[in-house]
Amino acid sequence: MDSVRTPDSETAEPGDTSAPDSLGVKVRSAARWSLINTVVMRLGNFATGILLARFALGPAQWGVYGIAQTVLLVLLSANELGVSLAIVRWDGDARRFAPTVLTLATVSSGLLYAALFVSAPTVAGLLDSPDASGVLRVMCLCLVIDGVAQVPAGFLTREFAQGRRMLVDALNFVLSTAVTLVLAFAGWGAMSFAVGAVAGNVAALVGCSLAAPGTLRFGWDPQQARALLKFGLPLAGASLLALAVVNVDTMVVGSTLGQVSLGFYVLAFNMSGWPVRVISEAARRVSFAGFSRLADSPQALAQGFSRALGVLVTGTVPLCVLLGGLAAPVVHLVYGSTWVPAADALPWLMALGLVRIGCELAYDCLVATGQRRSLVLTQGLWVVALVPALIVGARLGGIVGVSQGHVLVAAGLVVPAFLHALGRAGIGLVHIARACAWPFFGGSVMTVVILVAKRVLGDGSPALFVIGAAALACYVVCVLPSRRFLLGSRTAGTV
Repeated sequence: MDSVRTPDSETAEPGDTSAPDSLGVKVRSAARWSLINTVVMRLGNFATGILLARFALGPAQWGVYGIAQTVLLVLLSANELGVSLAIVRWDGDARRFAPTVLTLATVSSGLLYAALFVSAPTVAGLLDSPDASGVLRVMCLCLVIDGVAQVPAGFLTREFAQGRRMLVDALNFVLSTAVTLVLAFAGWGAMSFAVGAVAGNVAALVGCSLAAPGTLRFGWDPQQARALLKFGLPLAGASLLALAVVNVDTMVVGSTLGQVSLGFYVLAFNMSGWPVRVISEAARRVSFAGFSRLADSPQALAQGFSRALGVLVTGTVPLCVLLGGLAAPVVHLVYGSTWVPAADALPWLMALGLVRIGCELAYDCLVATGQRRSLVLTQGLWVVALVPALIVGARLGGIVGVSQGHVLVAAGLVVPAFLHALGRAGIGLVHIARACAWPFFGGSVMTVVILVAKRVLGDGSPALFVIGAAALACYVVCVLPSRRFLLGSRTAGTV
């Protein structure tokens, strides 16, 4: 697979053709910083969510927030037309085409926000959440801010500068959380999330511009713009479909079951996303750049993908099993009795979270290797199959039926489609099986331990910690045989 090149970058920079050992050091350092960053931020968000759910906001207000967050995330998937990924992926001096990227991203984001501002009441009405109109208009200001921030953030990713990125994210978190908490306890309801998000994104933009100085420079080159749009639009389409996959359920629940049920579902879905966000998000900040450097070597790419998948699955499986198997006592302990109905959907959503981990890593790998057509087809299949499954599930089983529909489509259709696409990129089933075998075995043992222990000890809070500790101990024993593979101590030729 040839590297993607811009019209004005026929030769790569020395920094872009580093020796494999140097690249490995950069990736490991960036991954370490990214994991620390993600864990700290997610723990902070977790604590903030507990405070808000227990003392400030009810299920209906969480439902309004869920609608606004869903619309924002879907729009963010394509607001910069996919051109910002060129900062990470293209060879050559990225500063030569960065001004054109910045102009395209800012203009497209501004136009998208203008369209959203005008249509906000209609969008909120269609989703059976008329109260969300004002929240949508404020929260989606983040579209414009994000469009401007894409270029400096892209340079941080390209340079594996996750230490600096952590400082930027910390600034974002502190300001957005402080504003949200103050306004929520002052009675602003869901609007507190919107104002907090805007404040945090402004802080992140300032932080990114300081961490990557000289990158906020507008410019225009028609030849570069054509090449960027040709590169970015298919990726924007695939990204939009990917975000639709994980957000269409919110729209279905809101329009079919109402705001209260949506509030419970949003809380359960956010809980199921803890492993995805903590582990997968940390990996994705370096995986695309790392896979891009390995794209020209199918064997190295297959080995790199297999090891990355193994690390992700090994870290995610125990979290998914614990939260799924102990859903009701965990929700009661953390959020209180008001939110216990959310626990019914959690086991199914944890299974979905595990599938998402693998699919997101596969997505980054396919983007890096230029398999854009396969991505669009796979994501399109996912959305087309998912919408009717979720509607039927909502009508038959409420939020539990929606969760079951998610898992059925993901495991039955999407995983095989991704496996086929990865096979075309040179990553066979053997590599996937090598990465997943021991973690899945350990997860199965954990499930048995939890089910048996709950029968013996019950599911009260004291028993919760005993059962969790016993299950984790069994998992660690089960995955020990894979430690050499995960640490990379096997020879290059070993799968």
